[in-house]
Formats: sequence, structure tokens, C-alpha cells
Amino acid sequence: MNRKIIFAIEDDSDILSLLETTFTKEHYIFEGFGSAKDFFERLKFKIPDLIILDLMLPDIDGFEIIKRLKTSKDYNYIPLIIVSAKTDEIDKVVGLEIGADDYIVKPFSVKELLVRVKKQIQKEKSFKHEEIEKDELVLELPEGNLKLSKVRHSVFFDNEKLNLTSAEFKILEKLMENPGWIISRDKLLDYLWGNEKAVIDRTIDVHVTHLRQKLKKAGKYIKNERGIGYKFDI
Repeated sequence: MNRKIIFAIEDDSDILSLLETTFTKEHYIFEGFGSAKDFFERLKFKIPDLIILDLMLPDIDGFEIIKRLKTSKDYNYIPLIIVSAKTDEIDKVVGLEIGADDYIVKPFSVKELLVRVKKQIQKEKSFKHEEIEKDELVLELPEGNLKLSKVRHSVFFDNEKLNLTSAEFKILEKLMENPGWIISRDKLLDYLWGNEKAVIDRTIDVHVTHLRQKLKKAGKYIKNERGIGYKFDI
């Protein structure tokens, strides 16, 4: 089961505790943050399926957080629900206009929040389906999903962002495009450097070794066919 990940930015510890209990009980993976700084630091390494945001935070205004997220090609697709004590219509209008997907006023109903979260995640999944098919390569592994985005030039394993070099990214891309098929070293060299290559084929072995290490538990699925090349074998 691929459990959805919820991030919440809320400086009220009681509300964070309530959200954690609620979403964990519903089999979500939940992470709460008391400040925008902690949230953005975590976002570098893990991407949620939905964000719940309070507007009144100790370090950065909630509207500013929305602007940062929605102007970033790495994060602008993540559904975001504002949960705030601000009841003025202007706050709702501004929040929705700058990119929030929904607005819930405190005090809120937990059941209503759950319904809205489920709808936003399903809506995003449906809306992005065609785009994801073109842009993303996804392999469902027992240890978690391995996702490669060609447009964003990013790789995630079990929702953890991996920092790959350009060569490692291209090797993984080619292997994920052809799961189960052996890709020769020569083909990988051509794909990486084309006619300008001035390297020996063992250079690929070095890059693959580093790639396996960075893929952690998923690295074991890259198999070496002795004297030929490599394949992603699930």
C-alpha cells in the first residue's frame, strides 16, 4: 500500500498533535512543523502529497509560504489547504488567488478536513495523470516507489529526494525506461557523451557503483550482466 504523506505547518502544538493522531489513524504518513524554516528544510529531502498550512506562523507569513511553493517548479503541483483562524473574506480570496487549493476556518471539523484532503489528493492525481505519464518514470518496488522526473530532473525513492550527478541521472533514466532489458556499456556511453566521448567503458561501472549506493535499498535491482552491460531487474 502506497501511503500518502501529509505535511502540516502549524505553531499550535495541540492542533499538530490532533492532526497527527487523525491522519495516522487513517493510515497517512504525517509530519508536523512548528515553523516555516523547519518545513522548508525538510522539503529538501521529502516531498508530501498534500500540505496543510496555518497562515499565522512565528517566522514567515503563510501567504509568503504559498507564494514560494507555487512559484517553484519543484513544488507548485503539491495540493495545499489553508487551515486558519482568519475569517475575513479578503484572507480567503487572497489565499485562493495566490495558489491555495482550499480554505478551512478554525475551529474545524476533523471529519470535514479528512474529506477535503482526500478530495484534493484524488483531484491532483486525476489532473496530473496524463502529464505524469509523459514526464515521470515510476517503478513500484517492495521497498517503495522509485520516481524519476525528466522535466524537474529529480529522483525520489520512497518520497526521499536523491542527489544524483548528471551522469547518474541519465544512466538511471535509461535503465528505468527499459526495465528488465540489458543496456550495453556502449549504448550508455553514447547516451551520456555521444560522439564526443573520450572515456573507457569502465567509466560506466564507476558511475553505476555510485548510483547503486545513492539508491540505497533500490540499488540492488541494478544488475550487472558480466561483459555486456546493466539492467534494472525487479
